[in-house]
Amino acid sequence: MKRILITGAAGFLGSHLCDRFIAEGHEVIAMDNLITGDLKNIEHLFPLERFTFYNHDVTNFVHVPGELDYILHFASPASPIDYLKIPIQTLKVGAMGTHNLLGLAKEKNARFMIASTSEIYGDPLVHPQTEEYYGNVNTIGPRGVYDEAKRFQESITMAYHRFHGLDTRIVRIFNTYGPRMRLNDGRVIPAFMGQALRGEDLTVFGDGSQTRSFCFVDDEIEGIYRLLMSDYTLPVNIGNPNEISIKDFAEEIIKLTGTDQKIIYKPLPKDDPMQRQPDITKAKEILGWEPKVGREEGMRKTFEFFKGLSKEELEKTEHRDFTTHNKK
Repeated sequence: MKRILITGAAGFLGSHLCDRFIAEGHEVIAMDNLITGDLKNIEHLFPLERFTFYNHDVTNFVHVPGELDYILHFASPASPIDYLKIPIQTLKVGAMGTHNLLGLAKEKNARFMIASTSEIYGDPLVHPQTEEYYGNVNTIGPRGVYDEAKRFQESITMAYHRFHGLDTRIVRIFNTYGPRMRLNDGRVIPAFMGQALRGEDLTVFGDGSQTRSFCFVDDEIEGIYRLLMSDYTLPVNIGNPNEISIKDFAEEIIKLTGTDQKIIYKPLPKDDPMQRQPDITKAKEILGWEPKVGREEGMRKTFEFFKGLSKEELEKTEHRDFTTHNKK
């Protein structure tokens, strides 16, 4: 049995990671300040002796008594609505939070993993994106607070690896979806499904020709787990290379939900990537990993989750209007 600290544990991916490590027989220390996370994602774990929760902001000093084998730093706002609302907190958790947790990993001699993102590639000039591509990022644009926080995370993690000999892993996560996503987080899938469930037209930004590649959460967690348990210390893309345009995806959602909504178009947000597709050659060769769940199956499971939400949860959903944020 290993002892594992997971930050951002009440969030979408963090909560699924808690489930995975508990299922593997390990002890999990979950940490979250609940700025975007939700306790309902992990409340089913509270009765377990092998699960502990700390309500704590990792930008402050982090202390965990006892030994730690692994630290997974997944704390961060991860959606445009969140990081455009709280840009300073986004930068702080990427910089100060990562520094604090690297120091803890050094003290405990624990293996350290950071959740990086496909957003470090920016609006890519290389397609699909390989781990060797350095990206095309606007450092001072509205999205820069998230993109640069993640790029800094990678840099300081590798500095600790090279200078202190810390055992580190870097996972670059591409668009992931599934149960426990927040309807009001501004990402494409919950935005579309929330609009469909409320009987609203689906909002597409730009002309809908921009592409995304969506990976079901079960596949993503498996890839993350395999990377953590591997001996590979450089970044690895974990995502589904099955690419689709946003316009075509909106039409898929209308068909899936059985609604008769139309697609409406709004201006494209500044620096919104036009293409997003992972090259997963490294994941296949090093980890023996590739996604197994097709989009039709994954979307059906996700829609069933959203259909189970209460009327109040559906009605409190924020609208995905980036133009308002970009003017502030």
